[in-house]
Amino acid sequence: MRVLIISTPVSSHLSPMVPLAWALRAAGHDVLVIGQPDVMGMAASAGLNAVRVGERFQVEEVLKENLKDGERLVESHTEPEPEVMDNYFDLWFGHQRTMLPQYLDFARAFRPHLLVCDLLEYSAPVIGALLGVPVVRHRWSVDFLTGFVRPQARTALHDTCRELGLDALPDPTLVLDPCPPTLQLPDAEPGTPIRAVPFNGNGQLPEWRRQEWGAERPVRRVAVSLGLRTLQLNGVPHVRRILRAFEGLADTEAVATVEPEFHEAVGPLPANVRMIDPIPLHLLFGGCDAVVHHGGAGTTMTSIAFGLPQLVLPQLADMFATGERLAARGAAVTVPEAARQDDPEELHKALVTVLDEPGHTVAARELRAETERMPTPAQVVGDLERLV
Repeated sequence: MRVLIISTPVSSHLSPMVPLAWALRAAGHDVLVIGQPDVMGMAASAGLNAVRVGERFQVEEVLKENLKDGERLVESHTEPEPEVMDNYFDLWFGHQRTMLPQYLDFARAFRPHLLVCDLLEYSAPVIGALLGVPVVRHRWSVDFLTGFVRPQARTALHDTCRELGLDALPDPTLVLDPCPPTLQLPDAEPGTPIRAVPFNGNGQLPEWRRQEWGAERPVRRVAVSLGLRTLQLNGVPHVRRILRAFEGLADTEAVATVEPEFHEAVGPLPANVRMIDPIPLHLLFGGCDAVVHHGGAGTTMTSIAFGLPQLVLPQLADMFATGERLAARGAAVTVPEAARQDDPEELHKALVTVLDEPGHTVAARELRAETERMPTPAQVVGDLERLV
């Protein structure tokens, strides 16, 4: 069968769907990704064929427009309350109204048997209804967004749907959920489970990781990964504070993934901290005991896959809910307030708690075991074939 994957123009929105795309290809199906230039690099990294449509979206530039000088995302957006979320995603709906005609024209020519889309892509259900093919929505992790976004999408895209002959915005045929059930929000719409297989881009295993493979490490290692977007959006002082919080942490080293252009700005660091150029996280986390991150879905799910306790410093939107759910499950400490994130003593205390209280590691390993009991993408392919 022919499968068309439609992704919103953010590479981290495409990456959770990559293992399913691989499984579909391995089962003999024709898989094609369609999207704006922003996701073409991720598609190429995953070895997926793709068709480029439209111009670059540049979500970083969009977010930067709303920041004051030196302001971080967590300071401008804060933890989203329901009343704040009412108009939170107008940006995405405008984008989808713009891109829908181009996606629809290509889909009519490609004639897919199945559409797969990410959590925020609402063009796909419209195209699926018009072509008469099923639509599978693939969640990223903890699904805080759908409850807010879907009602807004129905309103924002109502006229567009009516112009195309649809009474209303259709729902997806199936929702795939990679989030471990005990981590997912209790009121989230039920989904079909699919195991999250970590994919964070491709790359070579660093020499230092190869040399230590299988060897016992003399100290605990903590990975620090805040994502490129955090650094680009006034986050260098934030990363510097996090790394300096490792000062005096006994028998512990930190390995921070930081793009080369930011190394000098981060500045001098404690002796037990080193910066490395970014590598795929699934090549790094196997040699770690804990992770410090920003609450992004990809980093969260990769941490879970390796059974690692987490310190979550959320920056935006659903990252707060992710941190809260991980903390409630016992697998993480979360520090959602900007002022506490900026306090070196708070950061140091949170690191000590994650590393020294064994309950966090126990809960993290339970989440890993729970994930490993979920159906693999290869097993889910059979369900999708029957659906089609």
